[in-house]
Amino acid sequence: MNERGAGLVGAVVGVTAFLALLLFAVQLVLNLYATSVVTAAAFDGARIVAGSDGGPAAEADAEAHVRELLDGHELDLTWEYRDDVVALTVETDHPTALLGGMRLPYQHISRTVEVRREVFG
Repeated sequence: MNERGAGLVGAVVGVTAFLALLLFAVQLVLNLYATSVVTAAAFDGARIVAGSDGGPAAEADAEAHVRELLDGHELDLTWEYRDDVVALTVETDHPTALLGGMRLPYQHISRTVEVRREVFG
């Protein structure tokens, strides 16, 4: 039996499997990074509103700050006030989608951050 070229086939299969795993790892790290950045921006926005008197003006300032931090992303921001807590929910799609037309798990980021309002007196 002739086994010429068997090493080449094995090397091609091995390199292909390695590159697929590497691509998956890079996608996972980018997803974790994007989720972390969205969470930090949401916290900043909620902190801005919690530190002020609240209301539409404070929300507008906070939303402008969040949109500046997450420049270029389609964002859906939802404010909620519960007792002495300000809650901000930020929803966006993952910016580094592996395949544009194909929906993969964990491609949508939704983060809710709650911050206590600063009430003096």
